[in-house]
Amino acid sequence: MKPSIRTATSNPSFVALFTPKLITVLREGYGLSQFRSDAIAGLTVAIVALPLSMAIAIASGATPAQGLYTAIIGGFLVSALGGSRFQVGGPAGAFIVLVATTVQLHGMDGLLLATILSGVMLMAVGLLRFGTYIKFIPYPVTVGFTAGIAVIIFASQIKELLGLTLGDEPGPLLEKLPVIWAGLPSVNAAAIALSAATIVVITGLKRARPHWPGMLIAVSAAAAATAFSHLPVSTIGTAFGGIPSTLPLPSLPAFTLAKIQAVLPSAVAFTLLGSIESLLSAVVADGMTGRRHRSNCELVAQGVANVASGIFGGICVTGTIARTATNVRAGAHGPVAGMLHAVFLLLFVLVAAPLASYIPLASLAGVLAVVAWNMIEKHAFATLLRASRGDAAVLLATFLLTIFRDLTEAIVVGFALGSVLFIHRMSKTTVIATHGAFVAEDRADDANDGRSPYDETAAMDPDVVVYRISGAFFFGAAASIGSVLDRIADTHRALIIDFKAVPFLDSTAANTLEGLARKAARRGVKVVLTGTSHEIRKELFLHGIKPPLASYEPSIDKAVTTVRRVIG
Repeated sequence: MKPSIRTATSNPSFVALFTPKLITVLREGYGLSQFRSDAIAGLTVAIVALPLSMAIAIASGATPAQGLYTAIIGGFLVSALGGSRFQVGGPAGAFIVLVATTVQLHGMDGLLLATILSGVMLMAVGLLRFGTYIKFIPYPVTVGFTAGIAVIIFASQIKELLGLTLGDEPGPLLEKLPVIWAGLPSVNAAAIALSAATIVVITGLKRARPHWPGMLIAVSAAAAATAFSHLPVSTIGTAFGGIPSTLPLPSLPAFTLAKIQAVLPSAVAFTLLGSIESLLSAVVADGMTGRRHRSNCELVAQGVANVASGIFGGICVTGTIARTATNVRAGAHGPVAGMLHAVFLLLFVLVAAPLASYIPLASLAGVLAVVAWNMIEKHAFATLLRASRGDAAVLLATFLLTIFRDLTEAIVVGFALGSVLFIHRMSKTTVIATHGAFVAEDRADDANDGRSPYDETAAMDPDVVVYRISGAFFFGAAASIGSVLDRIADTHRALIIDFKAVPFLDSTAANTLEGLARKAARRGVKVVLTGTSHEIRKELFLHGIKPPLASYEPSIDKAVTTVRRVIG
C-alpha cells in the first residue's frame, strides 16, 4: 500500500488546526534537557512579568493582585492550549486605556463580565477560523494605535511619577492635563526621585547588562529604599492594603441582560485588540524562531484564558510581545516555559506576597514610562510619515483618534482609510490598452514553430478593435475601464476584449461588462471575450454574459477570424 502524501494545497483537518502546540512538542519527544531549558526561560519571564503585571493592573484601575491573577491563570492557559510554541500571556499595556475606561463606566463587575464575554467571542472567532483575517489590518493602523496607546499610558502615570495629590483624575487626555497642571503644587520630591531612579536603572542595565532583569532590580531597589528610609510615598501597601497570599475562589460576576448589553461594546473592543495583539506577538515569535503558529488555535486559547481570568477576578489576557520575546531569548523549548512562568508567579503570591506591600507606586510608574517609550515604533512612525501622503494620513488619523477619541473608533477609521487607500492603489494597477494591431509575439528566426503570419489587412480594418485588460478587474477599476470600453463600442462594429492578463474579476466588473454588452448588442456591435479563465468565465456567465450577448474564443487570432467572418 502506498503511503498517503498530503499536498500543500490540501486543507488541514479540524484536529490539525486546533491541536495545541504543547501536544505537538510532547509528541516530538520531551526530556529532562528540554524541561531544564523551559524552567530557566520560565523563571526569566516570571522575573520580568512580576513588576509589569502589577504596574499594568494599577494603571488599568485594578489592583496589583488582579494583575498577578491574570498572569498566573491566563498565562498558564495561553501556553497550555495555544497555537504558538513560545507565546506568553498576561495583562498587556495596550489594554490599559480600554480596561480603565470600562472600570470607570461599569465598575469592576462590569470589567470582569466584559472580560468573560470577550473570551467567548475570541473562542468563536478562532473556531470560525477568522484568525487568518487579522493579518489584513494595515501596518500604519497598528503603528498608529500602538503609539497612541503609549502616549495615553504615559499620561496616566504623570500623577504617580510626580507624586501628585489629585482629587478625581479624569480619563480623557484633554480633561486630564488641566487637572494635573492644577495639582503641580503638590509635587512629591521623593516620588520624583524614585521614578527617575527606576527609569535610569532600567535603561542603564538594558545597555550595560541586557540579560539582567532590569525592571525587577529597579523595583526591588526602590522598595528597599522606601522601607528602610521610610520615604513619604504611596506604596502598594498604603494604596491597596498589600497582596493576598492565596488565589481567589472562582466565581461569576453579578450580571443581568441589561448589564451584558451595557458592557458589550467593551467586550467587542477587548476582542478586537486582543486578537491583533496576540497574533502580532505570535508572528514576532515566528520571526525569531523560524517556527509557525496556528492563529485560530491561538485565539481559542486566548478566549479560554480570558474566561478563566474573569472567573478568578483577573483582567484581560493577551499574548504580550515583550514577555514572548524574552521567553525566546531565554532559550525556551516550547509551551512548558510559559506554563512554568505562571507557576513561578504563583509561588511568589503564596510565599512572598507581603514583600510587595513596600513597592512604591512611583517606581511602578517608572516601569510603565519605560514600557510606553518602548511601545512607540519610532523608526516606523517616521518612515510612514515620509512614505506617502496616504500612509501618513492613515497613521495620523489612527494615532490622533486613539489619543483624543476612542481606540475602537481609531482602529475602525484607520482600517477604513487603509482599505480606501488600497483600493485606490489597486485601481491604478489595472489598465486597459489596445492590443498591438493583431501582431503575434515576435520571436527569433530560429524559433519559427507556432509563429503566426502577420495579417496586414487586420491592422487596416477600422471595424474591429482589440483591447487587453491587465490587472485585477474589480469595483475600484470598473468605472474607468467601463467608460473606455463604452466609448470604443460607439465607433466600431466589433469589440474584442482580452482577459489573459486578468487574474481576478468581481461582480461589479461583471455587471459593468454586462451593461456594455447589452448596449453594444442594441447598436449591432459584436462583443468577443478571449483568454478568460474558468473562474472568470463562471462569474461572467452568472451575470448573463453568454451567447448570443457575447461570444468566447480561446485567443485573439481566432476571435479576429470569427469577427471578420461575421461582419464581412
